[in-house]
Amino acid sequence: MDKIAVVILNWNGVKLLEQFLPSVIQFSEGATIYVADNASTDTSVAFVKENFPTIKIVENSGNHGFAKGYNDALKHIDAEIYALVNSDIEVTENWLKPIIETFDNEKQTAIIQPKILDFKNKEYFEYAGGAGGFIDKFGFPFCRGRIFDTVEKDNGQYDDNCELFWASGACFFIRKNVYRELGGFDESFFAHQEEIDLCWRAANEGHIIKYNSASTVYHVGGATLQQGNPRKTFLNFRNSLLMLVKNLPKRGLFFVIFFRMVLDGIAGIHFLIQGKLGHTIAILKAHFSFYCLSLSYLKKRKDFQIQQYYTVKSIVFLYYIKKMKRFKEIFNSIQNIKN
Repeated sequence: MDKIAVVILNWNGVKLLEQFLPSVIQFSEGATIYVADNASTDTSVAFVKENFPTIKIVENSGNHGFAKGYNDALKHIDAEIYALVNSDIEVTENWLKPIIETFDNEKQTAIIQPKILDFKNKEYFEYAGGAGGFIDKFGFPFCRGRIFDTVEKDNGQYDDNCELFWASGACFFIRKNVYRELGGFDESFFAHQEEIDLCWRAANEGHIIKYNSASTVYHVGGATLQQGNPRKTFLNFRNSLLMLVKNLPKRGLFFVIFFRMVLDGIAGIHFLIQGKLGHTIAILKAHFSFYCLSLSYLKKRKDFQIQQYYTVKSIVFLYYIKKMKRFKEIFNSIQNIKN
């Protein structure tokens, strides 16, 4: 069994593979590298076979999205650690070493995220993961280094190793035994927020999620589904609600979901005022899909849920009303309240 498998999920991404595979090969000494192909119709598979014969290929039966795509591929990959890496990630020298050392030295740590910077603006954190993620009481995710549309410059303010609530799926390390224990990603999500759901389920089982700043990667972001796409809006809003149904503590479950749906409605009105009708419709479709799936998701609930899953009560309030745009401001305000 391999120590670590670097697994790159691909769908019609031959240009991304051409651009980013060389860095993965150059800097991933000791790892076995896989391309998990979601039934691409371009020349991705032929390109990898011809130009990178040492890379192993797992061919999935269809384009099943991020969640099922990885679930299907990882059934055929045996390694102690899975490094799930987007096809638009550039890795750096020794990016794997600090991750492996953390796993070796900290047996309760099950999931790790590296520092994720913006490939197009390398002095800044990247939207999808930054320096690790948290959520508020109503399930809104945010990152150290990125809250809503405010992305911070990397000035070393998050050069640490700390516990997280969720790690970004853009570059996501997980122990194989934990991945299989949890049943992998929730395939109904298709894409978006499945990594937050998996981390939440891991936390409910007592596992630890961490950030390690000694490992750095650069992410293009939105290479498959661009920011501002109504389909992305639909998946984010629907999947967030489904995740809450599965993982919230029983006490306050329906209040939190109801209030979250009210906030979604406000977001829909905001989109409408901005002339973004497609996004308003996407939120309505997300809620309708949620209604259809909610009963089946109630059955997915486990016997135990952690009570203190959130870092702040409302990131929306802090960001838009209190005008706190950076994680450090929010963290300092929390510490002052505790003191």
